[in-house]
Amino acid sequence: MPKVLAAEGLWLENAVRALDLGGCDEVFVALGAAIVAVPPPARPLVVERWALGVGESLRASLTQLAPDVAGAVIHLVDLPDVDHRVVAAVLAASRRRSDALVRATYAARPGHPVFLGANHFGRVSQRLTGDVGAGPYLAENTVTYVECGQWASGEDQDTPTA
Repeated sequence: MPKVLAAEGLWLENAVRALDLGGCDEVFVALGAAIVAVPPPARPLVVERWALGVGESLRASLTQLAPDVAGAVIHLVDLPDVDHRVVAAVLAASRRRSDALVRATYAARPGHPVFLGANHFGRVSQRLTGDVGAGPYLAENTVTYVECGQWASGEDQDTPTA
């Protein structure tokens, strides 16, 4: 099932709450496989070509942002234990700089959320294909890592009971 539907929408609510309470000015939810009402204050962003993979969802999301944003916090709905403290730590480390790349880690293992400074949007978008997100781009660039294992496991969940 689409992960926005997992746990009767609780994962989606958790992700929106983490971004909102973590300090994001705006929250968008990329939708495709399922179109649902998103919890406030989030706004839906329908990705028409969602079936092409996560790379297309990220590309569509980045192109929809206002041209004057400093950057974007990329978070995944299937990380139900990641909360606002993780988002706040990533945002603080970014200092909301347009040249920043910041990534949460859990026991030194890279994870999400990720702050992509706006200066990177074009180059990241050019590299996105299928189910490959920004990982290869991040691996080739200088990234600030923020340890967040004290707040969450950052474990990707494939099922609501996992």
